[in-house]
Parts: sequence; C-alpha cells; structure tokens
Amino acid sequence: MLWWVWRQAMEAGAQSVVVATDDARIADVMAEAGADVAMTRADHPSGTDRLAEVAAQRGWSDDTIVVNLQGDEPLMPVANIQQVARELAACGEASVATLAEPLESEAQLRDPSVVKVVASATGQALYFSRAAIPHQRDTTPGADSGLLQAARRHVGLYAYRCGFLSAFVTWPPAILERLEALEQLRALAQGHVIRVVDAAEPTPAGVDTPNDLEHARGLLGH
Repeated sequence: MLWWVWRQAMEAGAQSVVVATDDARIADVMAEAGADVAMTRADHPSGTDRLAEVAAQRGWSDDTIVVNLQGDEPLMPVANIQQVARELAACGEASVATLAEPLESEAQLRDPSVVKVVASATGQALYFSRAAIPHQRDTTPGADSGLLQAARRHVGLYAYRCGFLSAFVTWPPAILERLEALEQLRALAQGHVIRVVDAAEPTPAGVDTPNDLEHARGLLGH
C-alpha cells in the first residue's frame, strides 16, 4: 500500500518525495523500491509532528511548501496533491491549505467519523467539526433546504509552510482540538489561516479497515 502512496506522490511532480517512518521494515522495503526515506522518532503524537521533524532534518526553509500525503491514501488523485500545494503557494496569508468536497447524504453529515468544515466565501476555514455543521434551524414542511449544498466533508490532505510546522509543534493542544480530536483546530486557535477549496477530483476513502484494503486492492487491480 505504501508503494502505491509513494507512486502517487511521485506522479505529482514534487521537487522531492520523502517517505517518513519510524519502522525499519518500512524503511527497508521503500528504500529497495528507490524511495528517499527519512527515519524519525517513534514517539510522535501525530503525522504533523513527524513531518516537522523531517523538515528540520532536511533543513528546509520556512517558506518551503510540504504536502502531507498519509500512508493510508493509495487512491488519492494526483490532481488533488498538486492542487493543495498550488493553493498554498497562491495564498500568501495562509499557513496551511487543505481540501473539501460535497457530502453525499445527511447520514454523512451526522456521522462523527466524517469530519466537516465550514469556510468563508474567500476560502478561509472557519471551523472543523465531527458534529453536523452547518445546522439547519428551520425544518418545517416547505422550508427551503440548502443543507447538503452548503455542507462539506473535509479531505485530510494538507500542504504546510515549514515555518508553520516548526511553530505548530511548540504549541500545546487547544481545548477545541482536544474535544474534537482534530489537530487542525490548533492552527485556528493560534490565529493561522487555513485555505480550503473543493477538491479537483473526488477523493476515494482511505484504508482504515481490512474491508477498505480489499476494496482498494480491487480498484488497483491487485
């Protein structure tokens, strides 16, 4: 699965693609495949902390843009990887860029495993939540409903500026971050701008369960 993730990243045309891991087995397999591997500490609480360590190891400048493509996303469209980096590069006031896409049903809206995001008209993230946001107050018969048109699922693909990463790991978790278990809320709590745009291509689900793995294998022809 990691080989497929790495291949998608390579197809995106980044100046550098690094596989960050704390597992020697992963490092050996990916190095044999030709990947640039960075060994990191095993005690990182999140992938963002691991990414910050790699940025420090490599000496990347504060303005360097890094995309965090997680190892459970073998089906992430190359266009989306390119898009999130391009959006951050074009938005000088943002520290982070990420993607969203329309929800398919009200059941998704109310599912706490589906993270929702609301953003301003200019694409600035206002809040992320596992709760149903936005909430439709008027549900009387005949009331006009634009709920699903307004609601967006957050796609967990991020582009960061390295200067932001080095600061992020020094901040304590925010209260809202702890409540929602969403680390992007730490950035909002610190007043940083997160750029949000609709994904260029639909994003298939990541691989979180054995069933997800079998589904991904079917789509990839394996």
